[in-house]
Amino acid sequence: MRQVVVIGAGQAGASLVTRLRTKGFDGGITLIGEEPVPPYQRPPLSKAYLLGEMEEARLYLRPEAFYAEHDIALRMGRPVTGIDRAARQVMLDGETLPYDELVLTTGSRPRALPAAIGGDLEGVFVVRTLADVDAMAPRFTAGARALIVGGGYIGLEAAAVAAKLGLQVTLIEMADRILQRVAAPETSDYFRELHRARGVDIREGVGLTRLTGDGAVTAAELSDGSTLPVDFVIAGVGIQPDTALAEAAGLKIENGIKTDARGRTSDPHIWAAGDCASFPWRDGRIRLESVGNAIDQAECVADNIMGADQPYVAKPWFWSDQYDTKLQIAGLNTGYDRIVVRQDGAALSHWYYAGDTLLALDAMNDSRAYMVGKRLIEMGKSPAPEAVADPATNLKALLKA
Repeated sequence: MRQVVVIGAGQAGASLVTRLRTKGFDGGITLIGEEPVPPYQRPPLSKAYLLGEMEEARLYLRPEAFYAEHDIALRMGRPVTGIDRAARQVMLDGETLPYDELVLTTGSRPRALPAAIGGDLEGVFVVRTLADVDAMAPRFTAGARALIVGGGYIGLEAAAVAAKLGLQVTLIEMADRILQRVAAPETSDYFRELHRARGVDIREGVGLTRLTGDGAVTAAELSDGSTLPVDFVIAGVGIQPDTALAEAAGLKIENGIKTDARGRTSDPHIWAAGDCASFPWRDGRIRLESVGNAIDQAECVADNIMGADQPYVAKPWFWSDQYDTKLQIAGLNTGYDRIVVRQDGAALSHWYYAGDTLLALDAMNDSRAYMVGKRLIEMGKSPAPEAVADPATNLKALLKA
């Protein structure tokens, strides 16, 4: 009986083992996770869960009983210590598991603040796991002074929760503007004003020099020479693919675990999917950090393990919830040279063009624009910018043009 072992019990790992069973795979399936809980949703951690609006059980992607009912062996709280490619075995503490096909869905890890600048002080947190959020949640009390380091989506989402709970929030971003790496200035402007209107002190072009305190953080020295008293700090300075196991096993690494178009790594019996995997994209390679990619790529790999032999065709989409604003993003904006703004009342969207080609869009509380824009991008259609900008244009009609 064929044995499939999956290392990494996040969204990609859970999607892959579920797909195998629902598509009729009748071999053995083992899903291994470092955390002591079943696979769960990560996006609500920094939003609904931190706000106390969602219980832990509702985070779970499937009830724990689902895995037993579908003959999927869950090994939770079991970090993998190594992979023996020659013997096709996975080593856990005190146990060895054989595999015919191995899948790495190890995801990503947050970048921590260096210990040399106080990153190891008590009261300094990252936002990635259930345990991370449980550890910081008691600090979210009205009047507490929170410093958020990093003006990406994770930092902004944490700032929104803290502001809603009545904390005094300062967010610093070393770049010239928040969201500089991922969004147009127009989108940065929208979210800057959104946060400032709710009392968040956003400081752009300002970095962290060091954190100070006797064991626990009490102050932050900033690159502009100022010092802030703080009760706790959240680092939202990005994530990096978790490739440690793959590197130790001698697999090829290129901005993540390098895979071919079907999800296979440099070892023909090892696959990868999700945040940890890079794959061919147009004339190069990309790695996508999103729930949508984790699901779609994992399901493609599952199908290919069963013999489908189909390339993965990414359809990038992302989202972020901040206060009462839902941001929905479709496509990848790399290489844009023009932003087209469409506004219809409170609904706002920013459309990214390279010449006459539509690349991506950011939709703020505008699900119609998002849905139409996403379909246009997937269909390879690029409507005239003037039509997009005109609020009188029926967006759905653009799909038939």
